Parts: sequence; structure tokens; C-alpha cells
Amino acid sequence: MAKSGVLEGDPTAAAAKVTTDNLKKELQRLVKSIVEEPSADEETGFGFTDCIDRATRTLQALKDLKHRSYNNTSSSFDSSPQEFNCPLSKEIMRDPVIISSGKTYDRASIQKWLKAGNRTCPKTQQVLSHTILTPNHLVREMITQWCKNRGVRLPGPLHYPDQNPATEPNHSLFLSLLNKLSSTLPDQKEAASSLRSLTKRIPSFRAFFGESNDAIPQLLAPLSGINNETETHRDLQEDLITTLLNLSIHDSNKKLVAETPNAIPILLDALKSGTIATRSNAAATLFTLSALDSNKSLIGKSGALKPLIDLLDEGHVVAMKDAASAIFNLCIVHENKSRAVRDGAISVLLKKIDERVHVDELLAILAMLSSNQHAVEEMGDMGAVSSLFSLIKETSCDRNKENCIAILHTICFNDRTKWREMREEESNYGTLSGVAADGTSRAKRKANGILDRINRPINRTHTA
Repeated sequence: MAKSGVLEGDPTAAAAKVTTDNLKKELQRLVKSIVEEPSADEETGFGFTDCIDRATRTLQALKDLKHRSYNNTSSSFDSSPQEFNCPLSKEIMRDPVIISSGKTYDRASIQKWLKAGNRTCPKTQQVLSHTILTPNHLVREMITQWCKNRGVRLPGPLHYPDQNPATEPNHSLFLSLLNKLSSTLPDQKEAASSLRSLTKRIPSFRAFFGESNDAIPQLLAPLSGINNETETHRDLQEDLITTLLNLSIHDSNKKLVAETPNAIPILLDALKSGTIATRSNAAATLFTLSALDSNKSLIGKSGALKPLIDLLDEGHVVAMKDAASAIFNLCIVHENKSRAVRDGAISVLLKKIDERVHVDELLAILAMLSSNQHAVEEMGDMGAVSSLFSLIKETSCDRNKENCIAILHTICFNDRTKWREMREEESNYGTLSGVAADGTSRAKRKANGILDRINRPINRTHTA
């Protein structure tokens, strides 16, 4: 017969009557008996097999007791103040930390968010300037006091299993490749090629660059001292610029890349002197970076529009689309429209449109620039009116017709010397009437506006 009498009945029922300490002491006695293997333990009065069975039941009772205790604690947390809950997990914060946006999250939840490659604040969508997590001691103390007042114990910090088991090895590889970029030329080429491939395939490699202010300068360091005319360095330049493109695709990296010293100048060098693939990828990088309005101004001030327009003018089919996309994005900002016109955009755009190359994209840029007075004057001088009428008659694309009419409307209302040409076009071909009848609602409105203006009676002064 058992002297302790702790588990004589159902262990689950007994567990409700005893404390955790009682169960632990009982378990210690039973384990001691099992280890010493007596025929009949003097302290417990049980045989060896009985001791094992009872130890198993004691463990189960201890587990059940812990489980009930946890459930009671969890239900207590359901009524916790909203500010104590992590915005990501919606549960009370075990280890509150502050991120660079000033918002507080549970450490485990925000680490999981960052490891997934995100570099924005989940709550505000603000791009994080860094990923350092600062303990929020004030919130931690408030949560601890709240738990103490209600007689519940705050569980320890959560530890999510790593969503990508290769994260640590990947990070070590990342650091190793960055170090190689400051080594010999063969090492630089090998590292650049690897980083190009890895940043294309694995999001975590793009995210690693956002975790350190030194990573992007290290990536670009080999390009700072290169004579780009040297053929042996062309592949190194292409790999590093393409890696920068891969990074810029990651939304959270856009601000970091654009504001890294020398990043924009290095992209401009690549635009002017790289292989056609390098130049195309440099243009694509500027396009992706210009998704942020703050970057549009920064890139425009750097002098990027001129090499982009030159690349467009050269007419490489692959590079033209990337250059046009970058120019369009940059010219959304008013100040960049003036820069584009000054750098020769109008003549290049009209020439390529006449050649029927990337008409959709280039016409959209021309329409955007038509809000600039100097652009309108250049269009008039360069024969834009006949060119646009020719395109209207030729194209079946409603969007292109609309852009043509919008530009003609601006010219009409700013340069009355073109009215005669417009009247003759209408008289000979009825081009404006056709758009007024069959165009989009905006095109109809613009076409009717032109017709109304060019058909007004001309005021004449009569003398007696």
C-alpha cells in the first residue's frame, strides 16, 4: 500500500486536488525507485513495474494540471487592454519591442515579419530606415503589472520556428560574398555573379541588404574605381547593376537604394557606358526606384533624364521600353518635365513615334509633357501637328487617339498659328469630326473643343 497516497485513485481527479509541487515530489520519489530498481521500494511500497506505471500517470497528471493552468491564463488575457496586444499576432505581447517607425510589436511576431523579407511597418506601411528592435520597457512593465494585479503569470516569449531553415546559412553566405567584393577581381566577379543569381531567386537575400547600412555600399564598391571602357570589367558591372535592380524590386529597399551615396551616379555611369544589357537594367532600376515620389525628385535632380533620353534615342529594342518606363515615371513630377524638355525629349519622342516604335509608351510621355509650355512650342516647330493627325488616321487604338487629340488640343489653345493646318486637315479628311463622333468621352470633348476654336469667325477691323 502506498504511504504517500497521492495517486491511489484516478490520477486526473487527484491532479485537481494536489499542487504542482506535490506532483513533482511524488515523481521524484518514483523516479528514484525506478533508478535504484528495488524489488519493493521501502518509501513508496511499490514494485518496479508499479513505479513505472505510476510515474507515467504522475507525468500525465502534471501535464493536465499545467494545461488547465495555461487555459485559465489564456482566458484571462482575452480581456487585456488593446494596447497590450501585438498588432500582428493580436495576442498579449510577451516581449514588446519598438521598430524604426515608432510602433511596438511582440518581438517574435515582428521578427517573423522581417524574416519574410518585409521592410515596412505592418501598421503604417512606412519604409523602415533600419531593422533594429528596441525593447519597450515601459509597455513591458505595464503588462507585467496588469498581470500581477489579476493574479496571472505572463508566459515567456514566443519562439516561432524558422520559416526558412536555411536563413542562417544564407546570411553567412551573404556576408561571405560581400567580403569577396573587396578582394581580387576574380573573387569580385564570382561574388557578383552569385549575388545576381541569389537576389533574383531568394527574397531573403534581397532583404539582407536592408539590414545593414553598409551592404549596398559594399555591393557597389567595385564599380567606384572601374574604368568602364575596360572590356574585362563589363561582366562585373552588368552583374552588380542587375543585383541592384533585383534589390530595388523589393519595395522596402527602394528608399534605401536611392539614398545610398553613389548609387544613383553609378547607375548613370552604367546608363552611359555599360553593355546594352547593363544599360537596360540600369534604366529598369531607375524605373523601379521612381515608384516612390521622393525618389522621383532625387533621381531627376541627379541628371538621369538625359542618359535615359539618349538610350531611348539609340533605339535598342530591349532598352527602349525600360528607358521609356523610367522617363514616364520620373515626369509625373512637374519639375522633371522641364528637365526632360531641356534634355531633348520632344525631338526624340516625335522621331520614334514617326518610326512607329513603342508608340503607346512614347505617346503617353508626349501627352504628359504637353503641359509644359516649352514642350508645346517645340512640338509646333517640329511638325507635331501633321505627325499626330497621321497617327490618328492610322491607329485603331482608342487610347492612342485620345492622347493625340489631347496634345493637339493643347497646341491649338496655345499656338493659333497651327489653326490653319488643323482646318485643312479637317476639310480634307474630317479627322477631328471622326474622333468627335467615335472617340472616347475625353477624346470627343477635346476634338469638339478644337473644332469650336478653329471654326470661330476671325474678327476683322473695317475702316470707313
